[in-house]
Parts: sequence; structure tokens; C-alpha cells
Amino acid sequence: MEHKNVFCQRRRCHSFLELKFALLAIAFFMLSHAEAYDPLDPTGNVTIKWDVMSWTPDGYVAAVTINNFQMYRHIGAPGWTLGWQWAKKEVIWTMVGAQTTEQGDCSKFKANIPHCCKRTPIVVDLLPGVPYNQQFANCCKGGVLSAWGQDPASAVSAFQVSVGLAGTSNKTVKLPKNFTLQGPGPGYTCGPAKVVPSTVYLTSDRRRKTQALMTWNVTCTYSQFLASKNPSCCVSFSSFYNETITPCPSCACGCHNKNNCIMSNSKAAHRTGINTPKKDNTPLLQCTHHMCPIRVHWHVKVNYKEYWRVKIAITNFNYRMNYTQWTLVAQHPNLNNVTQVFSFDYKPLVPYESINDTGMFYGMKFYNDLLMEAGPQGNVQSELLLQKNKDTFTFKQGWAFPRKVYFNGDECMLPPPDTYPFLPNSANANPITSLTMAASVLLAVMSIW
Repeated sequence: MEHKNVFCQRRRCHSFLELKFALLAIAFFMLSHAEAYDPLDPTGNVTIKWDVMSWTPDGYVAAVTINNFQMYRHIGAPGWTLGWQWAKKEVIWTMVGAQTTEQGDCSKFKANIPHCCKRTPIVVDLLPGVPYNQQFANCCKGGVLSAWGQDPASAVSAFQVSVGLAGTSNKTVKLPKNFTLQGPGPGYTCGPAKVVPSTVYLTSDRRRKTQALMTWNVTCTYSQFLASKNPSCCVSFSSFYNETITPCPSCACGCHNKNNCIMSNSKAAHRTGINTPKKDNTPLLQCTHHMCPIRVHWHVKVNYKEYWRVKIAITNFNYRMNYTQWTLVAQHPNLNNVTQVFSFDYKPLVPYESINDTGMFYGMKFYNDLLMEAGPQGNVQSELLLQKNKDTFTFKQGWAFPRKVYFNGDECMLPPPDTYPFLPNSANANPITSLTMAASVLLAVMSIW
């Protein structure tokens, strides 16, 4: 009987452990599929807003606005791509300010042919310079959206769409579903469309308010893990107080491009057409031990009495891509006392009001906001002057180097902490040296006598 009780207790124990493991597995699965979260930009997202402006005999006309509310992550060339799935059998009659990539099968329409009949349309922005009658407010930028923290006026894109075979009232309209956003590559996950209070508009004289007939929002968040299995940049360190240069870790961005890279001193680096981008954005990298498209170098340059100076250099190793409107984010405890930034624009990021240790650097317009492709011109650099806080300031144990570095919104790989440049140990008193000095002084005194 006792053996039976022991067996039952063991069985209950195993059952409890199995249940605990299952709950942990479910929690991990839920967290891994939850919306992406960036601790340095906790509210950053791309919001897609649909405003139904008028009803038509078989549907509605809507203004679709894409707002990039990410503080330091922009959407670069070739721009955003927006997709969704219709809830019923809707078609797009016309579009202004954007277009679908495919028309689809419209054979059942005899007279007026819709712009798109696909059940899952894919929409892209128009290029600059299109005819005026095809333009819409905030359209036609080639899909490029600035980061909200860098240029809010350029962080919005919009187009107008006329939808047919849809509902003609708030109760009969079915919201599109399964939204997707490419910006320009993968990484964004979009939630379901949700009806929100109708958008209110002000007339040009700002004396009258009008509002949309119906509004729904879609929120998309970015995950670097979905975008790429490997980092896209790395960081190296150096300082005035140590001759050692801490390089980027080997294969920091993966070495899958090692077989088709080009040596910097090779004649192939100067051949015609090497800088022509590919449609799939396949990189052509300069051969390095880290095999990263971007390297950020942080150099502790000078130590003054009340200040210390840092030099930041960003180098592009990709022959097929230049970076327009690039951004660099660093997290460092002394960024709460930035005195001067010499050739970059700077903006502190304060996602948590009580902590001011993160800042965004970006190029000055028409000066160095374009990071050229790999080569002699493929770098930008600046210097940073910081005031010392005597209560916390030290060069010991890697304090002078950033905790996190992001380039264009992607976190860069830092070297291991035990490889950081370190302060030389203070010289200890040497008894032999002391005796030698004492003897020298004694001889000098005796010679005077």
C-alpha cells in the first residue's frame, strides 16, 4: 500500500512538471508571436488609417494614410508595399496617388474595367513627377518615409481609393483583413483593422470642422528578428588611453556573403556597374572579417578637465547601396550631458521621462545625410563633446563605451565586454626604485659639501 502511495505521489509530481513545461511552452509561443517591442522606442509603429470620405452606388471612396511613428526607423527605397485581403468580393475602381502591382482577372466586367480585381491587392506608392491629375496629398515619394524623430513632415504617405462591390453604409461595409506591410523588406507584422472614432478635418480657413463617414486603423510593428537572422551592422572601439583597437566580432553579420565579396584593393572594386543595385537588394560587400554592410566605430579621443570628446565614424561596406536619411542611435549614461555635436544633427530620445541616456544622430541635410556606397566616400563622421558628471564619470570597466547602438533602426552587434580597451593599471611603488632615488639624492648632497 505504501509503495502504491509513493507511486501516485511520483505520478502527480511528473504530471505537475509536465503541466508546468506545457504552460511555459505556450507562454513562449504567445510571446514570440506577440507584437514586436523596442525598449528604446516603445510606442514606435506604422499606423495605416482608412477614412471613408463618401459613399458611391456600390461602395465608397476612402483616403488611406500611412504614418510612420517610429522615432529612428525610416522606410527607404524602393519604399513601402501595402497589401490586404478583401472581406467580400470588392474591387478597386480607381486609385489616385498609388497603384496596385497587378490588375487581376477583370473579364467579367464589360464596360468599365476596374483598376484591380484581385482579392489580395498589393499597393505601391507612385514615383515623383507623375502627372498632376494622378497625385494626392502626401503621395508620390516612391514609398520613402522618414523617421518620425528625424522629419515628421516627411513621415506620412497617402492615397485615395474608390472601392466597388462593397457596403454602402457603416453597417454593411466589411473591413479588409490580413494586412501586410513591406518596408521595403520583411520585418513588419500588422494587427487587425479596428473601427475608431471618425477623423475630424479642418477647412482651409480653420473655421469649420468636417469628419469622415467611417474610420478604421491598422497598426504594424517592426521586429528585427523577422527581418533578418543576422545583424546588419557591428561596432568597434578604441581609445586614447590604450593602443588596443577592439574590432567588430568575426562574422558579426553572418559570413554567408563571404564567397562573393570583393577585396578593397581588387580591380573588381572599380569595374563599371559594380554600384548598380539589384531588384532584390542583394548586397555586394567588401571582404572583411565581420562581413557587415555597416560598421560604427566609437573612439574615445580626448580627456579634458571638465569634458571628454568622442569621435564617431560610420563606414559603408556595401558596394550596391547608399543610405539616404540614415540614423544612428546610441545608449550611454553620459548622453544626458551632451555639450556639442559637431557635424551630425542630434536629438535626445526620452522614452522614459526619468531616464535620459539615449540619443539619435543623423546627417545634416544636403551635407552628410547621404552615406555613399563602399569606397573612398563611403563614410561619415562626427565628434561629440560631453560634460563630465563627477559623481558617475569614469573610464574604468568600459564605462566610456555605449551600451547599445542602432543603425537605421536595427541593433548592431557589440564586441564582448572583456575585449573593450581598458585603462592601464596604476604604477605601484617599487622599493628598489625608491632606494635608488634616495641614494642618488644622498650622493648629490655629499658632492655639494
